[in-house]
Amino acid sequence: MTPHVIEPDPQAGAAVKAADRAHVFHSWSAQGLIDPLAVASAEGSYFWDYDGNRYLDFTSGLVYTNIGYQHPRVVAAIQEQAAKLTTFAPAFAIDVRSEAARLIAERTPGDLDKIFFTNGGAEAVENAVRMARLHTGRTKVLSAYRSYHGATSTAINLTGDPRRWASDNGSAGVVRFWAPFLYRSPFYATTEAEESARALQHLEDTIAFEGPATIAAIILETVPGTAGIMTPPPGYLAGVREICDKYGIVFVLDEVMAGFGRTGKWFAAEHFDVVPDLMTFAKGVNSGYVPLGGVAISEKIAATFDKRPYPGGLTYSGHPLACAAAVATIQVMEDEKVVENAAHIGENVLGPGLRELAERHPSVGEVRGLGVFWALDLVKNRETREPLVPYNAAGEANAPMAAFGAAAKKNGLWPFVNMNRTHAVPACNVTEAEAKEGLAALDAALTVADEHTA
Repeated sequence: MTPHVIEPDPQAGAAVKAADRAHVFHSWSAQGLIDPLAVASAEGSYFWDYDGNRYLDFTSGLVYTNIGYQHPRVVAAIQEQAAKLTTFAPAFAIDVRSEAARLIAERTPGDLDKIFFTNGGAEAVENAVRMARLHTGRTKVLSAYRSYHGATSTAINLTGDPRRWASDNGSAGVVRFWAPFLYRSPFYATTEAEESARALQHLEDTIAFEGPATIAAIILETVPGTAGIMTPPPGYLAGVREICDKYGIVFVLDEVMAGFGRTGKWFAAEHFDVVPDLMTFAKGVNSGYVPLGGVAISEKIAATFDKRPYPGGLTYSGHPLACAAAVATIQVMEDEKVVENAAHIGENVLGPGLRELAERHPSVGEVRGLGVFWALDLVKNRETREPLVPYNAAGEANAPMAAFGAAAKKNGLWPFVNMNRTHAVPACNVTEAEAKEGLAALDAALTVADEHTA
């Protein structure tokens, strides 16, 4: 790939910003309080603004550019598909749609061999829950407090983080529970084994009091993403699988963020040797180049709809351009050993590098993650584990994290910042040199966070 050169054009950037502020309504934002960066270009692990500043993207967009920006093979595949067949209704058999489904099914665990395509992750969750409710004839769905499942009606009610609050109608049949998180254990556990056992007991107690015969599904992010990248302790997901089997509950794993190489496996479920009944995916399936998501469906769930119509669908389900991007992305990941690279970077660069930063920076309370999916839990005090900023902080209360983020950007790193955490989630094909560049920028930014420790 030729070196990427950007000629600064502040005037063009100002025009882009002006048009954005005049007409674009941004998600999750108070419109009058935001100042979005005008982006001129992107390639690989980097993007540029109109002033010519380069940023190493340690967010992968929204944790979806798993093969980086503008991969030439995927760009070419989209162009070729556009010339051949730009779009076609989902009721027809289309070669690229069938091939995308085949390639995905080959990589999902167990018998998750049928693929229902959506436009993104939230719609995948919506349809997975609908399938579970129709399959069981039950209504309730259990989800974890520390979770994010999307912004559509059902998905936002399943979400545990504060973005749910404004849209929580309290009548969607959702029951929340505490999933394991040893660093901030709600069960007063001191070991991973204790945390796993107590979390499983808590879940089974919740089921007992809610009524097992009323519960259609349990949905979990295999490794929670936005909520903090808390890798589940050994035995936990297998225990949830056993509980679901015991009570006839559908087990749904949300791999929208953790899937397609992010954790150093095609799907995070492979780390825990567990097979769900339904698995949602999106984001990394085609590096976000064209919107695509879906549900991978087990044989027993799919059989429910052999003679009974499934009452759901989307105009753009399995859109040819999106599927062409998925086919090319999966082929690139195979040919360029992107999944293996993610595992290598996590084990040999990011993991050791982040732990070394933790030894030198008192603001780092815990380092956790795998592959290219890591979180630093930032604290005021390591002994008390008090978060660097309060839960869901805003304004002045969030000043320490805002200062950290500004310092990272000043050093050419675009950070993923959420509450009191920063996540290190670069592209799955990030190089060793790029990962080390990111670590150096984090090192400098953490000195700012350190100023707010006690």
